[in-house]
Amino acid sequence: MHIVFFGDQHLDSLGGAQVSMRLQREFLERAGHTVTVVAPKMHGSRSSSGSHGGAYVDLPSMPITSDREYSMSWPGRVTDRFLDKAMTRRPPVDLVHVQADFWGAFIGHRYAQRHGIPVVHTMHNRVDVGIAAVTPLHRPVLAALNTWRRIAMRGVATGSDRDRVRGSDGWAFLRGLASGSSAVTAPSTHFARRLEQHDVFPHVDVIWNGIDDDLRAQTLAQGPAERAPGRPRFVWLGRMSPEKRLLPFLEAFVASGVDADLEIIGGGAQRAAAEKIVRGRDGVHFAGRLTYPQTLARIAAADALVQTSIGFETQGMTPFEAATLGTPSVICDPDIAAELGGGLWAVPDAAGEDRRTAALAETLRQAASDIADGTAPTPLPEVAEAFRQSSRTAAMVEVYERVRAGG
Repeated sequence: MHIVFFGDQHLDSLGGAQVSMRLQREFLERAGHTVTVVAPKMHGSRSSSGSHGGAYVDLPSMPITSDREYSMSWPGRVTDRFLDKAMTRRPPVDLVHVQADFWGAFIGHRYAQRHGIPVVHTMHNRVDVGIAAVTPLHRPVLAALNTWRRIAMRGVATGSDRDRVRGSDGWAFLRGLASGSSAVTAPSTHFARRLEQHDVFPHVDVIWNGIDDDLRAQTLAQGPAERAPGRPRFVWLGRMSPEKRLLPFLEAFVASGVDADLEIIGGGAQRAAAEKIVRGRDGVHFAGRLTYPQTLARIAAADALVQTSIGFETQGMTPFEAATLGTPSVICDPDIAAELGGGLWAVPDAAGEDRRTAALAETLRQAASDIADGTAPTPLPEVAEAFRQSSRTAAMVEVYERVRAGG
């Protein structure tokens, strides 16, 4: 098959969805398929090297962040014409796989509708929660997004779908994205069920994002991380923005009083505020942005990974990566804890940020005690097997084949 991926951001930029899509492309091509990736052109010092053998179509774009890491391509006729011309140099397309939530989704659905190609849409984003976390004006922002979606995707939703996609909240937005799809997938059971409950799509296939089989094997081949009883080593990683709850975590870490090392991996606007909270505390290290192999090695070497967002993650890849590498996690989100099934410390749910921070501090104390005593929980081995990218690619190919057969 020739599958065309559509993303909101270039796959050479930072982000969990980008990591997942790079792995999907690699493993699909290993299985004999052809993949073209359509996304906005990068800008700045980290702009794409262009060394992708013509498999990337970099759309005209504008930078949208101060570090020029992320870009936006405007969905419209100019972009449509550019894309159609670029695709004449690629093989005939069998299927479109949209893995975007905004302009990339609009552009992908427009392309599929113009050329009569079936669409599989992977939902990566709780749009309502993410926008509410970064702006108090989330309701008018969502209303504006829905208006933009209706304009950009005019003609994609037809017949009875037109009534179904009305509305101005986050679920209406996702229903509109799904309206032109033959299948919808989600990276977790809990997100898939929410999509179904909110009438985004009748049946959502659950296909986890995976971990590189070879890189996992290489990381584990370096030898098991030394986790002798003693001073625990925690690791937190992700984007330093409000929905990830880094600042409440650091407040909880300080309040817990645990004698432990903490490594924080990632970057973002909240770094200065995060450094201020732990200033003067021994054992806290900000590693900045690391490569994917470096990050996996740090997770494998840690005694516990801490995952602190609540209600935002559609999967939360880091605890699954940790479980695959044999590292247990401290989990704040009950949905993610249930998805993992074991090998973790679950933070009790509480109302209000103050109580949540106190509950997290107590859970950190318990985790540090268990690690020091040598009684930390062990991740479930079946998670490691189900999280391998090769198995995830095989599951996605089954969806592709079903869609192509008209199912």
